Amino acid sequence: MLSYQHIYHAGNMADLHKHALLATMLAQMAAKPKPMSYIETHAGRGLYDLDAPEALRTGEAQAGITRALGAGWFAADHPLMLALTMVRAEAGPDAYPGSPRIAAALLRPGDTMHLAELHPGEHAALITAMRGTGARIYGQDGFTMAHSICPPEPRRGLMLIDPSWEVKSDYQSIPAAITKLHRKWNVGVIALWYPILRDNRHKAMLDRLRSGFVEALCSEVSFPPAQARHGMIGSGMFVINPPWRLANEARRLEQVLAR
Repeated sequence: MLSYQHIYHAGNMADLHKHALLATMLAQMAAKPKPMSYIETHAGRGLYDLDAPEALRTGEAQAGITRALGAGWFAADHPLMLALTMVRAEAGPDAYPGSPRIAAALLRPGDTMHLAELHPGEHAALITAMRGTGARIYGQDGFTMAHSICPPEPRRGLMLIDPSWEVKSDYQSIPAAITKLHRKWNVGVIALWYPILRDNRHKAMLDRLRSGFVEALCSEVSFPPAQARHGMIGSGMFVINPPWRLANEARRLEQVLAR
């Protein structure tokens, strides 16, 4: 449960899909003059160095964010690019923001952030990466944290659930956990990221989620595995109470990444 470290995968194709949708949602919600809460159940370390040996070993960032920047997949004013520019101005040209730093770049004074990370090393790095942002950081299970604070204050807000999926039982337990959270916080935007693997183990979970949340947005993209032995061949995002223009960005990403 505590072995996963995202530095090996930061900036890959799945990150582009997940972070582009997340940044779009945050920007759309921040455009309204009402405060909001941001909650993340599996925050990771928040900031990644793409020149680190771990990132270079897999080459996933080269196939993801590096390729995207070279090919112009995102306009300069895309919320993800705005966050990336802000982070690199501070942390250097090889920095890549995890979702906590993307949120910090797009939220406003008066908004609140709650970030959980159970891995001791990642938790310590997250504290460093988020210094000065005002985020409240929890060294505990993310669902425990989320259940303890929901409904948050402000009630308007977004929750990102982005587990490592190393524990196979997550596919069975997460739909029930999300249903419980939604009952407590029915106005919240709840976004679940999941990998698409060769064995399609996500399908039963997705069927349960779709049957319970028929108006949710589901965005999936496919891409070649980063290395021949890798099992991930796509990325999915399931969003309850999606901002109304999110579907446009989801369709654009599906077209861009399909090419």
